[in-house]
Amino acid sequence: MLFELAIAAYAAASGFVAAGVLASFYQLVTDRPARFAVEIESFGKGVVGVLLCAIAGPFIIMRNAIRGRMLERRPVGWLVASTAIATGWSLCSGVLVLQTVIAMRQGLI
Repeated sequence: MLFELAIAAYAAASGFVAAGVLASFYQLVTDRPARFAVEIESFGKGVVGVLLCAIAGPFIIMRNAIRGRMLERRPVGWLVASTAIATGWSLCSGVLVLQTVIAMRQGLI
């Protein structure tokens, strides 16, 4: 049981790190922070925007939740709920990231 919990925590941390790296790279390239608004000017930009939201979502949620708590004085429950959602999302994307890394290491991709 403890081993599975450690693996889940590692996957969640990996997902959140991937989200942070992708969101930071997006901000470096575009000079604006990642957000959940997808600009559909062309098919390619729409696909990239959806993929960005799918992977960087936990980072965007936590950034908005912390800013909402600090600047807008939202309740602590709002921050806790946002953290729970971001953790679950990070776990899912972390499993995807780790599966991709393992497959690449084994030469399947």
